[in-house]
Amino acid sequence: MSWACSGWLAPYLNDTRSVLAEMEKSWHTPVLLEEVLDFLRIQPDGTYLDATIGTGGHAEGILARLTSGRLIGVDRDPIALEIAQERLRPFQSKLTLVQNNFARLTEIQQRLSLGHLDGILADLGVSSLQLDAPERGFSFQRAGPLDMRMNPNDPVPAAELVNHFPQEKLAEVIRRYGEERSARKIARAIVRARPVRDTQHLAQVVAGTQKGRQKLHPATRTFLALRIAVNRELEELEQFLRRVPATLKFGGRVVVLSYHSLEDRLVKQAFRAGATVGTLRVLTPKPVRPTAAEVRTNPRARSAKLRVAEKLGEN
Repeated sequence: MSWACSGWLAPYLNDTRSVLAEMEKSWHTPVLLEEVLDFLRIQPDGTYLDATIGTGGHAEGILARLTSGRLIGVDRDPIALEIAQERLRPFQSKLTLVQNNFARLTEIQQRLSLGHLDGILADLGVSSLQLDAPERGFSFQRAGPLDMRMNPNDPVPAAELVNHFPQEKLAEVIRRYGEERSARKIARAIVRARPVRDTQHLAQVVAGTQKGRQKLHPATRTFLALRIAVNRELEELEQFLRRVPATLKFGGRVVVLSYHSLEDRLVKQAFRAGATVGTLRVLTPKPVRPTAAEVRTNPRARSAKLRVAEKLGEN
């Protein structure tokens, strides 16, 4: 699939190859790569779907094991897809890229006439590509716009929540999605500071509500909450998980990597529910975690949890 370099994407995509030259020095390192590949039990002629392909780290490993098989790579972020296309160019005959939301799994399957799948991978959360680009607004490490949209064409950036949500509604977002005990205090401080200009301004406002030394940066949970709300991550994860069993063939597997407790809880509950009704068999009673050695080489893996289920019954 070809992606045109036009409109708002031009500043990023017209220089894709020079960006790749820099990124190749420190590619987004796929988390638990060998474990993911082993659990997917890849058949050389199978059909697989990477529901959050990002810049293609896990996909590269899957494609290397395919011969006549096919990988569908889905992502809502058009910039990630452009980079994945370049990175995975040696495998282009076996790869189809789709810009879409993984919650529309059934629609994607039907539109591409895929039939039932041998395996599905979903690596949840925000990617290094997004975190490391201040213009995307995901991180407070450098000043950037209050954006946080994984698909920059979505209608509501984080600035809308930060500068226009009523205080009580903003507090509920921070409490629910960030599991932040100081949500009311933080929301009150944000409302008083309006208009909040950028990510660093927001981080300073939040930090000002906390006292003493913190294990995490005081704004970490607030930024997480806003990102989840802006991208409707939990609602869309629930939709995706509901649709997975019907899209897998008998014996097909779904592998999910999550990075915070709200995601992991939804995955665990969905797999258990599938086991209860006899559509899934849970292969990871406890989540698989990265080793200490992997975390040392890839610190962003530290919070990862991997869960796997297998399709039971007949299609």
